Amino acid sequence: MERFDVKRGLIKEIEKNGGLSELAKKFFDNVEMLSEDSFQGSHGIMTSIDARFKDGALIVDVTNVPPNFDNPDEVKAAMDARKRWTNFLDESTGYNAKQRGDKAKEWAKKASKAKSAISSANHFMSMSDSLSEEITLQAKELISEIEMLLDANENTKAASRGEKLNKLFN
Repeated sequence: MERFDVKRGLIKEIEKNGGLSELAKKFFDNVEMLSEDSFQGSHGIMTSIDARFKDGALIVDVTNVPPNFDNPDEVKAAMDARKRWTNFLDESTGYNAKQRGDKAKEWAKKASKAKSAISSANHFMSMSDSLSEEITLQAKELISEIEMLLDANENTKAASRGEKLNKLFN
């Protein structure tokens, strides 16, 4: 499963034009609308495409079958499928491939910062003898909240709570 950030306002525009499944029909075969913001489909080597908008992002799960590289027609069809996939991502996210990569790095960096804050707080609490019970309790509550946010793939909120956790010990 992959997550791609979507440009602000684009989801509403896509929904206004028939939804994600209508957009997908421009690029893929066998598109079945599941809801206004989700679909299932396939095309060529992509035997299964499940996509939906969730929390301002495009969440996709794609199953690919490699082509027979000795068959020029299969390779050509695979290249066409890849091109369609890239064009679909461009239109459904509002970002080109480089921008999507940059956004993914930002997303991962936020998760990393949140995890680092947890690790630092746990280390500091284990080393300190003079930490008040109140601060320890607040820290444990924040750590729990950050872990829940990370599990829910809410990296932006988790990173901001991580900053709050770091400030507790400064």
